[in-house]
This record gives sequence, structure tokens and C-alpha cells, in this order.
Amino acid sequence: MQLKYLKTLLTPREFAAKVTCMAWAPNNIKFAVCTVDRVVLLYDEQGESRDKFSTKPVDAKYGKQSYVVNDMAFSPDSTKIAIGQSDNIIFVYRIGEDWGDKKVICNKFVQTSAVTCLLWPAEHAIVYGLVEGKIRLANTQTNKSSTIYATESWVVSLASNVSGKGIISGHADGTVVRYFFDDEGSGESQGKLLTHSCPPYALAWGANSIMVGGCDKKVVAYSREGHILQTFDYSRDRTEKEFTVAVASPSGESVVFGSFDRLRVFNWAPRRGMWDEAKPKEISNLYTITSLAWKKDGSRLCAGTLCGGVELFDCCLRRTIYKNKYEVTYVGLSQVIVKNLSTGTRVVLKSYYGYEIEEVKIMGKDRYLMAHTSDTLLLGDLLTNKLSEVPWTGSGGNEKFFFENETVCMIFNAGELSLVEYSSNEILGSVRTEFMNPHLISVRLNERKQKGVEDNKKLAYLIDIKTIAVVDLAGGYNLGTISHDSKIDWLELNETGCKLLFRDKKLRLHLYNIQSGMKTTLLSFCSYVQWVPGSDVVVAQNRGNLCIWYSIDSPETVTMFPVKGDIVDLKRADGKTDVIVTEGVNMVTYTLDEGLIEFGTAVDDGDYNRATAFLETLEMSPETEAMWKTLSKLALEARQLHIAERCFAALGDVSTLHFLRQTNEIVDKVSQETGEDGTSFYQVQARVAMLDKNFKLAEMHYTEQNAIEEAIEMYQELHMWDDCIAVAEAKGYPELDTLRENRYRWLMETGQEDRAGEVRESEGDFQGAINLYLKAGLPAKAARLAMSQSEITNSSETIDRIAASLIKGEFYERAGDLYEKIRNNQRALTCYCKGGAFRKAVELARIAFPAEVVKLEESWGDYLVQQKQMDAAINHFIEAGCSLKAIEAAIAARQWKKAVHILELQEDSSSAKYYVKIAQHYASMQDYEMAEQLFVKGGHIQDAVEMYTAAGHWEEAHKLAVKCMTEEEVMALYISRAQELERDGKFKEAERLFATVKQPDLAITMYKKNRMFDDVIRLVAKHHPDLLTETRVHLAKVLEAESRFSEAEYHFMEAEEWKAAVHMYSVNDMWEDAYRVAKSHGGADAQKQVAYLWARSLGGEAAVKLLNKFGLLEYAIKSASNKFSFDFAFDLARLACKEKIPEIHLKHALYLEDEVNPSQFYHTVSSLYVHNQDWANAQRVAEGHDPESLSEVLVGQAKFCFKENDFKKAEAFLLQAQRPELAVKYYKDADMWSDAIRICKEYIPNKLSMLQEEYEREASKKGIRGVEGLLEQAREWEQSGEYSRAVEYYLKIKDDSNTALMEKCWMKAAELSIKFLTADVAVEVIQVVGPRLAQLRKFNAAAELYLNMDLIKEAIDVFIEGEEWNKAKRVAKELEPRYEDYVDQKYKEHLKNQGRVESLVGVDVMAALDIYAERGQWEKCLETASKQTFQILHKYIALYATHLIKDKEGPKALQLYIQHGVPPNPQNFNIYKRLFLDLINLPDTDGPESYRMFADLRNFFFQLCENMSKSTEANTPAHEDFEQMLLISHYYATRSAAKGVEQLISIATKLSVSLLRHTELVPADKAFYEAGLACKAVGWENMAFIFLNHFLDLCDGIDEGTLDTLDHTDFLDTDIPFEVPVPTKLCVTVAQRDQIRDWVLMVSMDHRLEQVLPRDERNTYEASLVAANTGLRSLPCILTGYPVLRNKIEFSAAGKAANKEDWNKFLMATKTTHSPECQDVLEFIRQWCGGLPPSGFSFH
Repeated sequence: MQLKYLKTLLTPREFAAKVTCMAWAPNNIKFAVCTVDRVVLLYDEQGESRDKFSTKPVDAKYGKQSYVVNDMAFSPDSTKIAIGQSDNIIFVYRIGEDWGDKKVICNKFVQTSAVTCLLWPAEHAIVYGLVEGKIRLANTQTNKSSTIYATESWVVSLASNVSGKGIISGHADGTVVRYFFDDEGSGESQGKLLTHSCPPYALAWGANSIMVGGCDKKVVAYSREGHILQTFDYSRDRTEKEFTVAVASPSGESVVFGSFDRLRVFNWAPRRGMWDEAKPKEISNLYTITSLAWKKDGSRLCAGTLCGGVELFDCCLRRTIYKNKYEVTYVGLSQVIVKNLSTGTRVVLKSYYGYEIEEVKIMGKDRYLMAHTSDTLLLGDLLTNKLSEVPWTGSGGNEKFFFENETVCMIFNAGELSLVEYSSNEILGSVRTEFMNPHLISVRLNERKQKGVEDNKKLAYLIDIKTIAVVDLAGGYNLGTISHDSKIDWLELNETGCKLLFRDKKLRLHLYNIQSGMKTTLLSFCSYVQWVPGSDVVVAQNRGNLCIWYSIDSPETVTMFPVKGDIVDLKRADGKTDVIVTEGVNMVTYTLDEGLIEFGTAVDDGDYNRATAFLETLEMSPETEAMWKTLSKLALEARQLHIAERCFAALGDVSTLHFLRQTNEIVDKVSQETGEDGTSFYQVQARVAMLDKNFKLAEMHYTEQNAIEEAIEMYQELHMWDDCIAVAEAKGYPELDTLRENRYRWLMETGQEDRAGEVRESEGDFQGAINLYLKAGLPAKAARLAMSQSEITNSSETIDRIAASLIKGEFYERAGDLYEKIRNNQRALTCYCKGGAFRKAVELARIAFPAEVVKLEESWGDYLVQQKQMDAAINHFIEAGCSLKAIEAAIAARQWKKAVHILELQEDSSSAKYYVKIAQHYASMQDYEMAEQLFVKGGHIQDAVEMYTAAGHWEEAHKLAVKCMTEEEVMALYISRAQELERDGKFKEAERLFATVKQPDLAITMYKKNRMFDDVIRLVAKHHPDLLTETRVHLAKVLEAESRFSEAEYHFMEAEEWKAAVHMYSVNDMWEDAYRVAKSHGGADAQKQVAYLWARSLGGEAAVKLLNKFGLLEYAIKSASNKFSFDFAFDLARLACKEKIPEIHLKHALYLEDEVNPSQFYHTVSSLYVHNQDWANAQRVAEGHDPESLSEVLVGQAKFCFKENDFKKAEAFLLQAQRPELAVKYYKDADMWSDAIRICKEYIPNKLSMLQEEYEREASKKGIRGVEGLLEQAREWEQSGEYSRAVEYYLKIKDDSNTALMEKCWMKAAELSIKFLTADVAVEVIQVVGPRLAQLRKFNAAAELYLNMDLIKEAIDVFIEGEEWNKAKRVAKELEPRYEDYVDQKYKEHLKNQGRVESLVGVDVMAALDIYAERGQWEKCLETASKQTFQILHKYIALYATHLIKDKEGPKALQLYIQHGVPPNPQNFNIYKRLFLDLINLPDTDGPESYRMFADLRNFFFQLCENMSKSTEANTPAHEDFEQMLLISHYYATRSAAKGVEQLISIATKLSVSLLRHTELVPADKAFYEAGLACKAVGWENMAFIFLNHFLDLCDGIDEGTLDTLDHTDFLDTDIPFEVPVPTKLCVTVAQRDQIRDWVLMVSMDHRLEQVLPRDERNTYEASLVAANTGLRSLPCILTGYPVLRNKIEFSAAGKAANKEDWNKFLMATKTTHSPECQDVLEFIRQWCGGLPPSGFSFH
């Protein structure tokens, strides 16, 4: 922030005349300055002097010079000024609202010392400091003063915080003291805050710290608790003088310090959390600044000086002009002033939370303000100056704002509509909807007042396009949901929010009554509809009719007028309502009947006389009748009986009219006689109650006046005989018997025998009553009465009749009771058995038929099994001796231990089959030891072995198998199991099984079969080392056959068979590898030999190059000659070493001579002539001695001629040698394809087609020239009508450098095939061309071809390949709808494969969410899911939570539910339970640092239980379990909070002790360990010893895996459970356990402790809720868990109480330590228990 000089308000003088104080009015209109002359000058906001007044001394006798004004302040309403003076007084002047108003002293407060400084933070409350060190409070309402606090040092400065609810005072000894009227939940301490190094004359309280300056030339920033944050030291600056005054900006973000000739500005940097010094404002000759005042809107700062000058500065960060209409001034990070340039009015937009305001926008026809901060959204109405700041998380500026409603702003963001009421700082309501059109949303906020309704705020919106929801925004609940059969395009609530109009796409207009839930169709073909403002009248248009509903409560009554145009508007003003219609080019006005509208208004106002008078002017019509009905109802409710009578007369309701007329006559008579209101007369009140059908109320009115006969007469007329006789009996009516007879007669006449029977029974006529009951078909009632009266049970006839009726009605149990009553035991027993009342049957049988008891017990068990009550059936089967049935029932009831117990008592072998079932259960629970015992006992050892093998416990399986099976059986079992594992791909497990039965060869075979050769080698090396080399060679050959040469080489090398490796590579023409191996392993000779063989395989120049590379050319020629490979030797010599040729010839000739082969000799001579190109001699020798070589000579001559380009001669020689194929070859090599084809065609026509294909291949390879040839050929075929060949040639054209040509030719081929070839051929051609075009990315062309041939699927596929999704969809939709789903599926798969999950969200959100989840992108997953339904969100929250729990990140999973809520979904219950168990099992969580986690866990279960209580899961066993977990979590959280406060250690210990009763959920070892240590720490050694001793027993039990041997003697008669789950591992280290063991041993050796738990007044263990003697259960204390016995504090929630002593201790500690954890515990108790009890004491 920068200071900019504006003007001088008061010119300084030439001498010292300091400005003593200044103040700005809170309304920013007035500015006051007090000069050294004790005169107060008043300025307006532009700095113009407008008024002034003089102050006065405490007593006029002391004169004007006897005092100075030290400080002053404006009142919060800006109409008063308080003046603090040095003559020990404060005067309060009323200065009025207007300039020039008379100044009057309205309060004065005389003090004991001079007033030094003064604040007016709140209405009626002035805070001031005195020279004697006191800070006092003056109340302007009571005119009294009181001391807030006192110090020993002069008060030199006062400052308040931004809200004005806290003050700090600076004192001459350097101390700064803080005091809060309301700490606003900050928890900051009050009292002495800090001591500054000098008197803090310059003191300011910013938003985030306190700034102090003084005569030491330093400015120090202190934290909220008085610690130094920053120091700005100017003591070395010689130009700087002491700081005299400081002031903070209204937002607290800037502080200005005044000194000599200088203003220093400090700005708070929120991101860095520190103060930054701006450039100081230096003004020479200003002299010392004595006073500073900051305008309340933050835009101006005034500085007063020692010489009496007052300077005005502008304060702003930046300033902008909007459309030349508004000036927007940013006076601070969190404060902006918006000024209307035309009117001069201003609005101050401020963040109440101190957040930085980003850009301010003016929207909604330049009427509304909108601005964002980091965490909030600011909105304002410039017209009404109503401002709001609501919490708003960053949404990237994607919100859409609608300002159509003047009272509320509608904000759409990510599918959610939020409503903000102007001037409210909370979001009025939020709902999810995708429909942003304001015509599809209607909000009504208190637009028309209703009787008895204070806050009427309603919203109607669309859930989906066919469903409307109506919400009460004030109450926060749903008023109704309207499901419609068509799309809705308009809706609007009436002004009271009781009725909703909506229109659908079919132009049908509907009315929905929100209170009754009734939906009515009003109109069809509705083109316009609107509520008339200020009424419930509806105007609509139906084609050519104007329709008006004057009484919407009777929707069937409508007034209609024909109109020729369309309604465009509706206006109501000046007592007139006009409907404006366009008829052609003209606007026509239709005026509505204001009287009918007025009726509705009169009714709403409660003026029923006016409404009646108006209705009487109307003729009766359906509309008028509806209004009379409405008025009659309202008049009766308001007890205006004459009006009601008039209404019923108009309606023609004669009976009600007659009744009301009689009532009104009574009213009038009473009014005349008494002069009072006749409606209060008892007869009138009773008759009105009768009219309301509230007869009890009417009776009360009569009986209160002792008008008994009138009450009886009323009931008789209404045939309400019971009430009539009840009144008569109560009042002792003399004609009571007559009334009873009349009642009986009436009951019999009307066929009410059951009622008559009750009457007879009440009169003692039991036989008559029974007869009537039986007549009425109520035998159960008759039986009840008969059994209660002994004289009736003696009548066998009556009993038989009753019993027959009971049996007929299948009331067997009642019949049994009846027979038992008359001692007919046999029939009683039969009836009991038929009715399933076996308890009574068994009890009867024990007395009457003891032999039948066993049989009955079995029947009882069978009956319970039929009823699925398996648990209960077990004992009855045992009692009946039916052990097998008992076992079956126990198994069905999953009472496994009981089933085992019964089984073990059986001697019958037939029960063995049950062992298997039970064993299978234990196996599924992974209790293998128990399962094994049961399998063995049942003789199913094979099953036990299979169980162990399936679980991977091979050793146990083998041990068991060896014991119980032969070696062959074990081997067969293991081998078969291993083979199963092999099939499942579990090779290691299979190997273990083979090894167990010593069959390594099978394992080797398995690995070999599955190509796992490394494992084969491993096992051979282990079990058959002598066969290792042979195995490696074999594997190498197998790998060689599979072309896995490098792996084969490895095995050859390991077997030291390098020659085999070389052979492998040479056979497979991999000479480089062969040479490498020979070089590495075979030495120089092998290397040369391989190089020679390599060269021989290559031949020609390649061989020469290779041998030259290795320097082995001569060696190779020599080797070839020596090995008689003369052809190879000649080739090498001719190419690279011609001088060796004679030598080779010589060797060859010698070889031939030795071999004596003349033909071969002459062949060699001929070859020598050929070599020397002596063709004549070569031909002579060949013709004379070796005719077979003549061909070779001719071929040699031809080769020579070809080289000399003498092609004709060459051709002749080759044809003479009968070698036309060589002629073709040489012509091909010379690229003379025409000659090649000619020769081929003439001499070898069978190879012509192959040659043509080769030519075409070469042509296409050689590019354009070849392509052009094909193209030319294709065109020739086309022109000659050979379309099939033309198509063939067009398809052959391929030129990657010219894709356009290829496309054109292929399209031509397709075109020709479609036009001229058969359909089948055309399809084949298209199926060739289509993929080619797709490869060229010409998808549209390919699709067009497919569509021409009706290949719809292929067309769709090619569009999909080209990602032309819209076209694919359109083709599917228009041509083959069954492929629509196929396209959609492919699109989803495409988005999945591309990883474009964001796009997939819009198509298949569930698939997108699944991908996010698979990738572990949980934040994205939850962000996307949060925009879907609540159920979808919580599905993925549950998945994420499960993932976190598996990763041992329970706290993170907990935070997930804290953030998103806890739904009462049964499928989540296991997650919640696992989360609870994981968190309470965490180690080292019993300290205060764990409070937040346990508090979150507690809040989690509290929210869950609250949600369950409102759902179908209320009061289920799961609900009770979670209530228990909530209690335990609360104990843990409270214990952590208490451990952080020294005074509450005993409460923490009690909580640890109380947790022992919950060890069925809490780990028992952890609970006893923590309780023992806690008791030891506070000196409760008896309990510590018992708990820690039990802890050691638990540790031993955990080591053994069972707690069955635990000694529970110490805990008899307590509520600590004996049967608890066995913890999986100990909660302590071995060292900690040993430490506890040593302590317990030491204490037990001392014998100084008695091993008994402490007892209370109940003679019961003090922490037990259940009394040992009486069994009574006490409530647990909500703070300690101990029983609440005496001195209890009760809460409004049932079952919640606290021990008073512990409660008071907790409250005291919380208030003295300000522990936030303890405060949070109290806040939770307030929510949980329905509020806190009032404290009996308070603190300052």
C-alpha cells in the first residue's frame, strides 16, 4: 500500500500547537479534529470544514486553560463523540446526523485521574485508560463506569483488534496487556502479553500481529502470544526520531507509524507471514506527527502534527474505472471500495476473514458485485448495499452466475447449484442439477408474509429433465419430488412457495400443491403462463384463449377470454393488472378483474370482512363458489362465525348453516346480556369444537361449566355411547342405567356383538358376554374370560363350545390353555403341539405324562428347525437324546465348538460323517490344526492331507500322509497333486511335492516339458551330476531345433562341445558366430578352417573379400587345391590371384592323371583354353575329345559376347548350347526385358507367366518407369474391354512416393469392378481396396466404397479406424441400428486405450472411474466420482479405503471418510470395522499427540451412527456395534486430551481402566498393558499389579496361541469379559515385557500389596458398571467410563451422564489451560449429548 498526498485540511502554525487527537466516524461521513485550543473541528469526507464546537472543563470555575483533550472517539452509530480530558472526566456529545445539529452533552463520566486514551468499540461501551494505570469501561446506557483491569503504570496507548472485540493497552513501564470481550474462538490468552523495551506510545493491533514503537527508534512486531516476530531498527539512522503514534488500517493489513517529518508504512505479506516495509512518506518541515486517524473504509489517512497541521493522504493499492460508471479502489488486500461515479454512493467490499480479494467484477446489468478470494466468494447488491461472503473452494473460475432474482444469487459449478442470499454469509443451499436455465429454477425468499411462518424460503429445481424437487431452504429438507412423464421446460413457485406451476414439452400446464402433494393438469397447448405479482392468480394462454385462475385452490374453475395474438407481458401497478397481447402490429391490453385479485389479497391480509363484502358483489359462478369455500374455511379457523355463516349460506350448505346460525344466536345473546365477546362462551366454544369434530374438547368445555346433560346429549346425538356413559359415570348422572340399556339396545340393533359382549363383561354377566363373543366370532376373548371365571370352567358345554371355536380358528395354544384349565391334559397336550407351544406342552408333560417328555423335546427341536431357530433347537435335541439331530442343528447354527463337543461324546460310528463338515469349516477359517484333528477323527485323512497341500503346508501334509497311508498311496497322492499344480502353472510348488516323495526325475520332466531348461539343469546337477554333460548337449540340440541358437551355444559351451556349436552355426549359415566360437575356443587352426568353410559357402567376390579381411586368401587357395576342391580354387584365383591359376591347373592335371580319367582330363584342358579365351582350340578339344563340355565352351563364349555387348552372337551361342534359360537370365541382368520375354515365349513358354510377374515386380521396384508401364498396360486392358485384367493391373500399381496416383488407380479398379464385374468379384476387389485406402488414411473414400456394396460393418470399422466417430455413429443409426452399441463400445475402448480418461468420463463415467482406480489415480477418481451420485462416489471411496487399509494407511483412509461423509451402507460395514481395529491396534498411540487421530475416529463413528439412526439400519445389531465403537473411540480421544493436561492424569487413568470392559474389541494385551502402566504412574499400585500380572498371563497365552488356560479369578463379579479374541502379535517388545515381569516379581516378593481390586459403596469393583450383589447396571460417566452413582450431572440425551467431580475437574482444567483438545472434547459432548449443562461457576 502507498500513501499519496491529497490536501491539507488544517494549515500548520509557526509555533507548537499540536493536534491532540483525531477520529473518523464509522459511517465515513464525518472527520473530527481536536486542536490545542480544545475546539473540535468537523469535516466532511472530501475534507471540507462543515462544523465545530468547543469542549468544556469539568467545572467552569477552573477556566478553559485548566485541561487538555487527550483523546476522542465516535460512537458506532456516528451520532456521538466521546471526549477524554486531562481534568479527570469524559464528556459524550450528541452531534446529530446532520451538519449544524445542536451539540448536547448526553453523558459524563467523572474519574479519579486524567484520561489518557479512549476507544468506543461497541454500542454503549467506551473503553479508556487513566494516568493511574486502570483500564475502565463506561456504559452510556446506565451512565456508570467499571474497572476492567488495573495496573501499576500509566496508560500511554490503547488499540483494538480489527473486529473491535479485543483491546490492548500500552503502559509507561513498557508492558502491553490484552483483554477480550469475546475471543471469537481463537483461544488466545488475556492478561499481560509482553514487555517492550520502552513505553509503547505507538501501538497498533494488526490482523496477524501487534506492532509497537517508541522512543528507542525501533518498530517491533509481536506474535499473538507476545513473541517477537520481526524488529525494524532505525536507531542508527540519524534522521529518524522517536515514534510517537501508530495506527492500523481497518483491515489490519497495514500499519503506519508517525515520527519526525516521516510516515513509515508496513504491509503484511500473508504468503510469507511477515511484515514488509514500504517506501516511507517523508515530508520536510512537517515536524513531529502527534495523531493519526484512518478512515473506516480504508481509503484515507489523516496525520496531525505538532504545529497544528492536518494532512490528508489517499491510501490504495490500485484503482480502476469500470465502463466510466464505477470506480474500484483496492485499499487493502482484503478491502475494496466500489463507488458509483454518477451518484457518488459507495460500497465497501471486505473479506471478514482477511483473505486477499482478487479482481472485483460488476455483473448482472451493472448492479451486482462478485469477487473471489482464496477460500471465499464475495457477492453484493450495489442498489441495496447488501453484501455476502461465503466459503467457496477454488473452482478455476468455471462458475456461472445468474442474477435474475433480486434477493438471491444462483451459482452453477460442476453440476451443482448454490444459492447465496444477499446479506447472508452462509450458502443458503446447494443442490445437484445439470439444468442451468433460470426458467427451470424458482426461488422464493419471504416474498409474501404468511401467518405463523417466520422464515419462508423455498426452491424448486430439476433433478433430471422429468423430475422436479422442491426444497425448504430454511429447514434444509425436501418438501416433495414430482416425477413427470414428459420433459419439463418451465417452472415457477408462487410467492408463498406453497404451489408450483410447471409446463412440459407437450405444452401441458400443471399445478402441484406442495402441502397436499396433489398434481393437477390445468391446461393443454399452453404457450404463456405467469403468476400475477402480489397474488396467487395465474394467467396463461391456450392457443386463442386467455385463461385466468382467480382462485388457484379450485383449479377446475377458470375464466377464459378469446384473444387474437400472443401474450407478451403482464404488468400490475396502481391498483390495476394488465395483460399485454400482440395482435399483428398492435399491442392490445386486457385488464383483469382487480376485485377477484383483491379477494386473494384480502384473504392473505386476514381482512375477511373486506373479502366477504367483495364476494357479495359477485354473481355465483364456479370461481366465486371456490372463493366462498376458501373464505369459509379461513373464517372458521379465525373464529369469525358470522362470516362463516354467510359463506355456508352462499354455498347452500344448509346443515352447517343451521348449526352455525344457532351458534351465532347464542353468541349474540351472550354478547347482549354480558357485553363481552360471545365467542368465548362455553356453549359456543363447544359447538365450534364439534364443528371441527374435536368432541373431547367440546366435552371439556361443557364439563368445566358443569353442563353434564349437554355433554351427554351431544354424545347421544352422535351415538358415541362409550364417551356418553364415561361422562355419566364420572359425574354420577342419575339416569346412568337408562343410558346403559339404550347403549346395549343400540349395539345389538347395529350388529356390534363384540362391543355388546364387552359391556356385558363389564357388568358381570360373564355367560352372556361369552355367548356374545362367540356370536361375534371372537373365541379368544371368550376363552380369556372363561379361564378367569371359575364358575364358567365348570360348565363343560360352554368350554366345549369355546374350544371348538378356538380350534376352528386355529387358536391351538389358547385351546390348550383352556383344556389345561379344566384338567383335560391329553387334549391340552395335543393342542399345544398343534400350535407349536412346546414349552407349555413340555411343562404339562413333566407333570401329567413324564414318558412323553423326551418325545416332545425332539418334536420341539424339529419345530424350531422348521422355524430356522437352529441355536434353540440344539439343547432340545440333546434333552431328547437325538445327538445326530443336535449335531446337525449345531452345524446349521454355525455353533462349531458345541457341535464338536457333542460329537466327542458319541460312541456311534454313524456320527463320523459330521467331522468332515466341521473340519471343512475350520479349514476355511485357516485353523488347520483343529481341522486336522477332526478329519483324522472322522477317518478322512485324505481330506486332511488335501487341506494341507491346498494351503501349501507340504511338511504337515507329508507328515500326516506318512502316518496314515502306504508309501505307494502317498506317492500317488503327491504325484497327482503335483501334476494338478503343474497344470495351474505352480511349478515350484509341484517341484516341492515331487521332491517330498523323492521323484526328482518327474520334476525334471515337468520342467523340460514346460521349456524351463534352467530348472532342468539345476535339478540334474543336484540329483544326476554324471548325466549333466549329456543333458546339456541334449538341451542344446533341442534349442538348436527351435532356432534358439544363443541358448544352445551356452549349453554346448557348458558341456565343452565347442565343435558342436561351430557345426550348429555353420549349418544354419551363421558364420560370424561360428567364427567367433572357433576363435574363442578352438585355436588358430580351427579359426582358419572355419574362415575357409565360410568363404566356400559364400563363393565369388564375397569369398575373396572375406579371405582378404582375415589374410587367408593364399591359405584358402592352397587348402582348396589340397582338398581337390579345384572349382573353388579356380574361382578364388581368377578373382584375386590369377598368377596361381597355372599352378592350380597343374595340380588339377596331376590329380586327373593320377586318377587316369581321360574325359575329365580333356575337360580340364578345354577349361584351360576357355580360361585363356582361346575359343577355337577350346571348341576343337571339346568337339574332338569331350562333347559334353561343348555346351560349357559355348556358354563361355556367350558370356564373353555379352560382356562385349554383342547380344546377337551371345544369343546364338546360348541357343546352340540349348541354354535358352541363360539367355533369358543374361537379358534380364542387362535390363533387356523385352528380349528376355521374347526368348522365354519362343523357347520356354511354361515359364512366361513367372517371368512376367518378375518383370512386374522389378518394374514396381524401379519406381515411376515401372509404374507407368503397369498403368499404361492397365489402360490398354480397360480400353480393350478386358476389365478383369485392367482391374488386376490397376491393383498392382504401388508407388509409395505418389500416394495420390495409388489412390486414383485403386479407386479406378473399384469403380470398374462395381460397374462391369460380378457382385462377388466386386466385393472381393472392394475388400482389397478398402484396407489399402485405410492404410493411406483415406478413410472416407474406403467407407464410401464399402457402403456402395452394402458392407455396413466394414464401413463402420473403417470410420472407427480413422477415428471418425460421428460418421460411424450416423451410419450405424441410419443404416444398421444394431451396430450403434458396437460403435459406442469401440469408442469407449478407444478412449481407454488412448488413456483419454477425461474424455471417457463424458461417455462411460463408470469405465473412466475404474481406469482411474486401476492406475491408482485416486484423487482424479474421487474428484470425478464426486460429480456423480452419492452412491457412485462412496463406491470408489470404499475401494480407495480398502486399498489404503491393505497398505497399512488406516489414518489416511479415516481422513477420506471425514472429508466425504460416512454413508450407512451395509456393504461398507466391514471396512468401518477393519478401520476401527487397525487404528486402535496402532502402537504408541496412548499419548496426547494421538488426539487428532482418535478425535477423527470418534467423529467418524458419531456421523455413522447419526446416519444409521435415520436409515433402515437403525437399531440393528450392526448399529449397536458401531455405537460401541463410538464409545470406545470417545474414550481413546478423551484419554489423549486428558494426558496433555497435568491436572487430568487421573481422568486419563480412569479411561484406561474403563477400556478393559471393551476387550472384546480392544486388543486385550494392549488394554491391560496401558491400564497397568497408567495406574502405576498415578500410584494405584494394587490395580497396576493385577492388570500387569494379567498382561503377562495374556502374553504367555498369545505365545501358546490360546487363552483357554487364563486365570480370571481377579475379575470375578466385574464386567471385564473373560472370552476375548487372541491378539495376533504382542503390543510390546521383549525388553518391555521383561521390564514388566521384573516389576511384577518385585512387587509380589515384597508382599506389601493386597491382590484385590478396590471396591465402592456397592461392595463392587469401583470401575464395574454392574453391581455384584443386585445386578443393577449404572450408567457410565461420559468422561471417565466409571459408573455414575451419586452427584451426577445429567444430559438431555437419554443414557448420558457424568460424575460431577470429574466433570468439574475437566471444566476447570479446560478453562485454566485453554487446551484446544479439551475444548474439542467438550464440543463433541455437546453435540453427542444434546448440549452441555450450565456451569455453576465462571472465570475471568
